[in-house]
Amino acid sequence: MSNSTTLRPVAFTAPHYAASQVGQNVLQHGGTAIEAMVAAAASISVVYPHMNSMGGDGFWLISEPGKEPVAIDASGTACAKADLAYYAKHGSIPSRGPDAALTMAGAVAGWQKALEISHTWQSGLPLSELLAPAIGQAEWGIEVTQSLQDASEKTFDDLSTIPHFEQFLIKGKSLKKGKILKLPAIAKTLSKLAENGLEDFYKGEIAQALAEDLRAAGSPITLEDLNAYEAKIVPPLSVKTSVGKLYNLPAPTQGIASLLILALFDKVQHLATSEADFVHLLVECTKQAFIKRNQYVADQSRVSIDLQSLLAPKSLDEMVLDISLDRALSWPHMAKPGDTIWMGACDREGRMVSYIQSIYWEFGSGVVSPQTGIVWNNRGTSFSLQRNSLQQLAPGMKPFHTLNPAFAELNDGRRISYGTMGGEGQPQTQAAIFSRYVYQQKSLAESISLGRWLLGRTWGDESHNLKIEQDLADEIQSELRAKGHDIALVDSRNELMGHAGAVVMRPDDNVSAATDPRSDGNAFAAHTYE
Repeated sequence: MSNSTTLRPVAFTAPHYAASQVGQNVLQHGGTAIEAMVAAAASISVVYPHMNSMGGDGFWLISEPGKEPVAIDASGTACAKADLAYYAKHGSIPSRGPDAALTMAGAVAGWQKALEISHTWQSGLPLSELLAPAIGQAEWGIEVTQSLQDASEKTFDDLSTIPHFEQFLIKGKSLKKGKILKLPAIAKTLSKLAENGLEDFYKGEIAQALAEDLRAAGSPITLEDLNAYEAKIVPPLSVKTSVGKLYNLPAPTQGIASLLILALFDKVQHLATSEADFVHLLVECTKQAFIKRNQYVADQSRVSIDLQSLLAPKSLDEMVLDISLDRALSWPHMAKPGDTIWMGACDREGRMVSYIQSIYWEFGSGVVSPQTGIVWNNRGTSFSLQRNSLQQLAPGMKPFHTLNPAFAELNDGRRISYGTMGGEGQPQTQAAIFSRYVYQQKSLAESISLGRWLLGRTWGDESHNLKIEQDLADEIQSELRAKGHDIALVDSRNELMGHAGAVVMRPDDNVSAATDPRSDGNAFAAHTYE
């Protein structure tokens, strides 16, 4: 090794070890953080098919050192036929089946838009090289994890009878941990994308096949909807706090809620003298953030205010007045379910990515395109059929999204890419990770693994209580009950709390990464030479 060789740090984290390895391999071979993320995104659409697919949505936060982050909105719009008249036969939009498959899939367009940015940084790796690991995984088969088994068993009654869903079953039965699931149709689709380019998903052979299959299934999506879709670069929301500057996605995501929680907590965290106080204040900040989120967030065209104004000092100070150290605000709240993955990357030039990809509920709508193997999202169920509602269904509109990848630049020079899956829990878990790591100065791994909480309803649950993992509850529940919290206990390291992860780049070029013990993930932080 010559004296001119430079040591460069790289890191990657994902909620499935195979996808994390794919991303890290790209980084170690000189690929950019974006290229690593595209390769891992393709991989995780294979190895975690219950959480996401090419038939879902994506959101990106991309950071180059010394520059403002760039955001990409790769979420789908409602198709041209999706209006109140079309759904008049329903009291509400179905959560499963062909009428649930009504919004475009934006993930692949997001990959393409992100790679365009990557190609301005350096000459790009061939798309065939980026997609090859996912193709191999789909061809050779994936090992069913406990998470995949649980999702398969949970959805079996609803989805097993939907035509072509059998590709996610083994001999017509739900998946079992340790079994091998092969996805040859998805392998062929990825191979075609590698050969024809990602645009083929929207304007080529794959688009044609998707349109045919969706029409045959009874979905309102047409080839024209696919042809018209594009992902867009959007300005991120941001807020300055005492510890640094935080970034997240604008509407239609709940990024504003994630930023509000931490901006409010920054103003009250000094009041905490115990772990119970710490959690209580984060929960109360969450309530204030969710009130604003529910009041304003929808398709960007329907947002009545500049969301950035909610993060102004005067606005934050007004919300802080409704936060008490001693008393919990009573809390009825409509929750937003979701099933998602988050991944983070840092390449050898210090460029970082915070990325989230989702099909909403487990296995989305359950509608599978037999020619492509792609399962379609059911994000459109977030629309309302109530006329004049903020979330009223209309062609070309985007539904409310729980998805929101996060990024922060701290005053001490650290840069953090972080996020989680978990629907309503996403901003809450982000707040838990960030506050533990930054304010309590716990290690990155500890900040993610320690007991967590979730305010509000979850899948099939009508209660609005505060769910706390048992290990954390043993320490703080009596104090929280005394403050007026309605508490329900769940098992420690419960998947209900989401699959979180983070990558940190330090000013001395040291890099670290961590993933969630609640997931099947892995995190890599290493050095490459150039």
